[in-house]
Amino acid sequence: MNPLPGSTDVFVIGGGPAGLAAAIAARRRGFHVTLADCSVPPIDKACGEGIMPDGLAAARELGLELDRAEAYPFRGIRFCDGAAAVESPFPHGCGAGLRRTALHRLMTARAAEDGVRLVWGARVGGLRPHGVEVNGGFVRASWIVGADGGNSLVRRWAGLDACVRDSRRFGFRRHYPVAPWSEFMEIHWGDGCQVYVTPVAAREICVVLISRNQRLRLDDALPHFPELARRLAAGGAGTLERGGISASRRLRQVARGRVALVGDASGSVDAITGEGLCLLFQQALALAEAMREGDLRRYESAHRRIGQRPAWMARLMLLMGRRNLLRRRAMRAFAAQPRLFAGMLAMHVGEISVREFLSNGAALGWHMLTV
Repeated sequence: MNPLPGSTDVFVIGGGPAGLAAAIAARRRGFHVTLADCSVPPIDKACGEGIMPDGLAAARELGLELDRAEAYPFRGIRFCDGAAAVESPFPHGCGAGLRRTALHRLMTARAAEDGVRLVWGARVGGLRPHGVEVNGGFVRASWIVGADGGNSLVRRWAGLDACVRDSRRFGFRRHYPVAPWSEFMEIHWGDGCQVYVTPVAAREICVVLISRNQRLRLDDALPHFPELARRLAAGGAGTLERGGISASRRLRQVARGRVALVGDASGSVDAITGEGLCLLFQQALALAEAMREGDLRRYESAHRRIGQRPAWMARLMLLMGRRNLLRRRAMRAFAAQPRLFAGMLAMHVGEISVREFLSNGAALGWHMLTV
C-alpha cells in the first residue's frame, strides 16, 4: 500500500471503476491525485459486464483500450420474448463483454501508470473543510471526489443526499462455461423480470437476472425461459451467484463546495440500459475538466446532460418490462419494421439526435397500433 501524502490536489474516495476513472481523468489534466479505498483489488460487482460502443469510446478518452484487452466482442442487441425475437447490429463498431474483475485490473494498472497514488485498505473517516480524515490522520485536498457507490457516505457527509427520484430493483449474476451461441448481447423478457446474456470469453457467458423481487433467483427464473435454460444446462454454472441492487436515482445536486460525486454515488439509471460504465467514464471526463476550470457548476450541467439519454431509455425499457401487452405489440412492430428497432438501438448508443429518436418513436407508436 502506498503511504498517504500530507496533501494532494484531488482526493478520490472509492476505488471501483468510477473512482479509478475520475482519478485517471484528473491526473491527465495535470492534478496530483490520491485514491483511497477500504478494499483490495481486484474489486468485483454483480453486473451485466457488457460495455456499449459509446462506453468504449469514452474509455478511450481515458487511455483505456478495453476492446483490445481481454474483452469479447458482440455486434449488437437482441430482444427475446417467448418465441419472438428481434435484433440489430450497432450503427458503428461493436460492444464488448469484459469480466468486472478484469476491468478493475486494467483500470488499476492504467491509474498506476499515469501516476495516481493508490492507497488500498484505507479507512476514510469523514470530510473536513480543507481535506479528508483517513486512517486516523488528515490529508489536505483542494478537491474531493466521492466515488463510493450507491450507499455513498461522501454523499451524506457533503449534504447531497436529497433525491428527485429513487427506486430499486434487484440483480443476480452468474457465469456459465458455455460458448456464446450468438454475436449479440441478448435481453430475454419475462413477466416482471429480464435476463441479460453477455458473451465475455470464447467459452464463457455472463447471465444476469433483474427484477423487483429481491427473493427471485436465477434458478427460480430460468425455467420460465426454457430455450435459454437448455443452452445453459450444457455447461452448468461456472461461478457462484452474486447479487446487487440496481437503482434509479436522480439527485438534486452532485457537487457542493469543493466536493463532487461520480458514478453510482452521483445517482444512477436502472441496469436495464447497460449504460452504467459509459455514464461514469463520461462523468469522470466532465469532472476533470470542471476542476481544471475551477468551477463545479460546469460539472453539474454536464452531469445532467450526460444522464438525459440513458434516463429516457431506462424509462422506455422499464415500461416495456411492466406492460406485457405493450411489449408484445412493440416486438411485433419491430419484427415488421426492423428499422424501428435499429433506430431505438442507435438512440441507445448516442448515434442519433433526440429529434430523430422522437420521430422514430412516433413511427413505432403508429405501427404498434396497426400490427
